[in-house]
Amino acid sequence: MYTVEETIEVAVPVRTAYNQWTQFTSFPRFMTVVKKVEQVRPALLTWTLAVGPLRREFQTEIVEQRPDSHVSWRSLERHTVHRGEVSFRPTTADGTAVTVRIEIESRGVTGVLGGLPKLVSRVVRGELRHFKGYIEGLGAESGAWRGTIRDGRVRPEEAKPHRSRVARWPVG
Repeated sequence: MYTVEETIEVAVPVRTAYNQWTQFTSFPRFMTVVKKVEQVRPALLTWTLAVGPLRREFQTEIVEQRPDSHVSWRSLERHTVHRGEVSFRPTTADGTAVTVRIEIESRGVTGVLGGLPKLVSRVVRGELRHFKGYIEGLGAESGAWRGTIRDGRVRPEEAKPHRSRVARWPVG
């Protein structure tokens, strides 16, 4: 088992960074390793990754998600079990510190590759730089999902009651 943790600061508010991150199907637009993401259900994603000639498809389950705070997941595969979290923290310059932490337990042949942690760390660092360029270039998120997920329960954002303004005409 090994852990990879990388942080990058992006020059957008936490809400903007978080909102864009929740648009998982947009990841192939700015990440080089991520080729496709399908959101099967709000808490279930199918990922297709490719590095050179190697291609891998797997599913992850979002185990916890809290707007403007974090998204935690775990893999649903047998060979390389991993779990991770991406967190969003405000910086002093109205930006956001985005931290990705991944814990990987490799089994079988992939478990004996000593250089794997360094490779994964380099890939995560590079993909975070791509996210930074993408979100700062946009300046705003392309969408958002503001619900929460906890203990397998998905709670979409509740619609806030719309306060209608009633015109009050002077009585004469």
